[in-house]
Amino acid sequence: MLDHLAFTPPKPKVIHGAKSDWELVIGLEVHAQVASNAKLFSGASTTFGAEPNSNVSFVDAAMPGMLPVINEYCVAQAVRTGLGLRAKINLVSAFDRKNYFYPDLPQGYQISQLYHPIVGEGEVIVDMGPGIARRVRIERIHLEQDAGKSIHDMDPALSFVDLNRTGVALMEIVSRPDIRGPEEAAAYVGKLRQIMRYLGTCDGNMQMGNLRADVNVSICQPGAYEKFQETGDHSHLGTRCEIKNMNSMRFIQQAIEYEARRQIAIVEDGGKVVQETRLYDPDKGETRSMRSKEEAHDYRYFPDPDLLPLEIEQAWVDEIASSLPELPDAKKARFVQSYGMTEYDADVLTAEAENAAFFEEVAKGRDGKQAANWVINELFGRLNKEGHMIDESPVSAAQLGGVLDLIAKGDISGKIAKDVFEILWTEGGDPAEIVEKRGLRQVTDTAAIEAAVDAVIAANPEQVEKAKQNPKLAGWFVGQVLKATGGKANPAAVNALVAQKLGL
Repeated sequence: MLDHLAFTPPKPKVIHGAKSDWELVIGLEVHAQVASNAKLFSGASTTFGAEPNSNVSFVDAAMPGMLPVINEYCVAQAVRTGLGLRAKINLVSAFDRKNYFYPDLPQGYQISQLYHPIVGEGEVIVDMGPGIARRVRIERIHLEQDAGKSIHDMDPALSFVDLNRTGVALMEIVSRPDIRGPEEAAAYVGKLRQIMRYLGTCDGNMQMGNLRADVNVSICQPGAYEKFQETGDHSHLGTRCEIKNMNSMRFIQQAIEYEARRQIAIVEDGGKVVQETRLYDPDKGETRSMRSKEEAHDYRYFPDPDLLPLEIEQAWVDEIASSLPELPDAKKARFVQSYGMTEYDADVLTAEAENAAFFEEVAKGRDGKQAANWVINELFGRLNKEGHMIDESPVSAAQLGGVLDLIAKGDISGKIAKDVFEILWTEGGDPAEIVEKRGLRQVTDTAAIEAAVDAVIAANPEQVEKAKQNPKLAGWFVGQVLKATGGKANPAAVNALVAQKLGL
């Protein structure tokens, strides 16, 4: 287990109402689709974008006599996720039936876990800036099946149902009400996404609906949250409302902001907030009522009679734990310590596991700070500009490393290196060969540089006098010499000679 560096919790978001100040209390239920080729209780494919109703088994369609069979790989993925969130793994868990009308769930109930989830309490450290982070406690992670999709815009009089998603494995990650602002909520979802992508347990694709969040929002007056923390008494907090199916970080923040202000207006006007489920309309920038909030007893949960309790062995859990990759927090701390980079740079480089691996290949045996600078500013900057991912980069880690080697040997300057990078990006090739064939090698011959310096000084007597009065103007001479040599003169040698010749 990683001992995270000491940090200070961020201050809670304060909203100034008409009558008093208010703080936010937020808890999230994140639904993450398990990265698996088959569904939770059947062998049907989970491929996205298939023809409607083509990935449906008899079990998914709830045909009479069809019984669910647990997918061991989905269980392993849930355990892996729990270990990545430093959570307790329950060796005995059980599935329950959650009963409610769902037009695109043929069984008429959802198989989920209420009383005995597979993963217990854990935590996530959400970085909000250098030395500032929020510790968000995880209450539980349970496995459940997803529902299908109802389509209402294909016919004015009919609705259509696509059962391809029906039965796809979901992990519902339930947090404690530890989040105190919209930015924190989005950062928390982002951190969960990052961890699961490192683990390979969920691809985190929010556009496809593979990661979505139900956001519970309530308000309280300053000091009330601390009383809740001390006593565990929820009466210190306001009535919460749940905003369903959020699949955008930006919309999560907007929805929380709107919902908090809506609740404040109600309370300050003498009314009471009604516990309910709401939807966010991004076009109008507001939440609207969907239905009254159900409690557990409304769903009539009972143990699923078709599934035995799920028992796993500690040795199996230990085997999964031994295969975990280095996770973002640990990798970030190592980058800061090993390469001497800032926390910000380490954040950028570890955002995705593929980015971190690329950087480490470039940095191997080279200056870590310089490698980070080139990967972040030149490579990532160009990738972002052209809308490419790291695996689509025209410049490989070996090629970029070759550019840094040429700089280190003094064969090229930083300016020439950027020209070489551009050639690599558009044409490819070997950096050393490009420098040699195109005559880009840096001029290090002191006599040749000295001759260029003498020529510039002799041609500009007025500038010489000005530079002697104001030494900062020596940079003008450096620029002229570099221009005269096509940018190939060693900048350090030019600086030294200019200062010497001008007597500075």
